[in-house]
Amino acid sequence: QVQLVESGGGLVQAGGSLRLSCAASGSSRRFNTMSWHRQAPGKQRELVGNISRDGITTYSDSVKGRFTISGDNTQNTVYLQMNSLKPEDTAVYYCRGRWGLSIYWGRGTQVTVSS
Repeated sequence: QVQLVESGGGLVQAGGSLRLSCAASGSSRRFNTMSWHRQAPGKQRELVGNISRDGITTYSDSVKGRFTISGDNTQNTVYLQMNSLKPEDTAVYYCRGRWGLSIYWGRGTQVTVSS
């Protein structure tokens, strides 16, 4: 059973940066894709971006140019570097991983951006 654990969230001022991590355990195989999602209060969960096993990344328009997803090839760990943060980036951030046909979610980490 794969487990995903996010870390690195916190409180930051607008314009600041945070780096989130998502560590996977329970599988010796490399993920197929890993993605970051977020959910703000009262809103639906939305995709932030994803990274394939080969390192190809895509991003939503709302974060493109500010957020960067990267992966650690030696471990099943992915990162979300968030720069130029805005108050509207405030949300719980989740990572989601796919191994074959199986999908796993982490429990999320809170990111709060103050104005």
